[in-house]
Amino acid sequence: MALIDVFRAALLPLRGDWCYRKNKGPIHENEISLPCDANTKPFKKMHWTINLAGGPKRVNHAAVSVGQALYSFGGYCTDEDYAIQRPIDVHVLNPVTYRWKVLNFDVDSAIPFQRYGHTVVSYGTYVYLWGGRNDENACKTLFRFDTKSHTWSRPNVTGSIPGARDGHSAVIIRNKMFIFGGYEEEIGLFSQDVYALDLNSLTWSMMPTFGLPPSFRDFHTATVYLDRYMFVFGGRGDRHGPFHTRNEMYCNTLVCLDVERQEWIRPKTHGDIPQGRRSHSAFMHNSFMYVFGGYNGCNNQHLNDFYRYDPESGEWKSLKPCGQSPGPRRRQGCVVIDNRVFFFGGTSPPLPLQNRSPPTEDEQNNDVNEEANLVDHDDMYVLDMEPSLKTLCMLCVLKHRLDTSNVPRVLQQELGWMRLPNRMSVSPLSSG
Repeated sequence: MALIDVFRAALLPLRGDWCYRKNKGPIHENEISLPCDANTKPFKKMHWTINLAGGPKRVNHAAVSVGQALYSFGGYCTDEDYAIQRPIDVHVLNPVTYRWKVLNFDVDSAIPFQRYGHTVVSYGTYVYLWGGRNDENACKTLFRFDTKSHTWSRPNVTGSIPGARDGHSAVIIRNKMFIFGGYEEEIGLFSQDVYALDLNSLTWSMMPTFGLPPSFRDFHTATVYLDRYMFVFGGRGDRHGPFHTRNEMYCNTLVCLDVERQEWIRPKTHGDIPQGRRSHSAFMHNSFMYVFGGYNGCNNQHLNDFYRYDPESGEWKSLKPCGQSPGPRRRQGCVVIDNRVFFFGGTSPPLPLQNRSPPTEDEQNNDVNEEANLVDHDDMYVLDMEPSLKTLCMLCVLKHRLDTSNVPRVLQQELGWMRLPNRMSVSPLSSG
């Protein structure tokens, strides 16, 4: 393939991807343009650009970006023992080279124990970790990680501290961390409460809210819109409200909290409304909310579908980005850095079992058997929301295995990073 063909393949959309302009018909081949969405708002068509194995094998971990680095905290791997407490592990990803490394710490009482079902948020150069559990108990201690010095601390907090839980959500709006929902260990109930932690005064408060709140749930997602609204979607509920009777329900109603008015709102939505799910990923990009993957226990289905929600119009839209997408999974990590979204880890059944028939009542009530049939992932996928011409050309070079001997060394190096697997699949905590 000649170099001009590489550029042509990168620039021209696939058949069926032409953008229609209002009252002007389709853009034809001689009007070279990047592909657009089916509506009339043009944008660069998103691409899955990276698919690398060999990263940290983690499930139910929590991750966040600080500057141009991605930090992943804790999680579990099926082969590991979580009955005893040990220091949490922290993996850091370089988003340029796509290389992972493990941070090493001196043993210190300020380091949180290894856990899953926790949350992390970034505020300045700090990461705040809250909640989560190991196999013995849940935690309600606040931990702060300094990304400059790579040190942990336990800030002294005051106020109405939430009960220990896992499966909650946490977001940052202005100078406060808001947490919602989860499963409270001490009282054995699902939650629908909202708590706020002022990160300047380190004071907790329970937020009284108005309007109809989301149902009691855990393992939902929360995303922030316009630094004022928190969208809650999905999660696992129970037909008996806060009680964990294993009569699961999966709500697909989008609910929004206006933190200024302290009011729950249920936006009118239409379009390709996704089914209910838990342990999925959700993120905001350019004022759109996106949802990927997850699991619905009522039909025993692991998902890898992808949706976009427009808060202005209330429209849900099913999307299929170009490239190879992750397989169906749940409990993966998801972090946005600029125009790229990093998905990594998670768990799912072996491929032949991805979409089994709905579980029997006994199977639905047996989480142990369910977990035993899952495969943990060590891979990473990157979704580029606005791929550059350079990125598209590099993808063509890799796809067609073109000779790169005459390509500048810096580009050869970048191409190598895009296809070279990591070598961290064996966790440093693994016993064998």
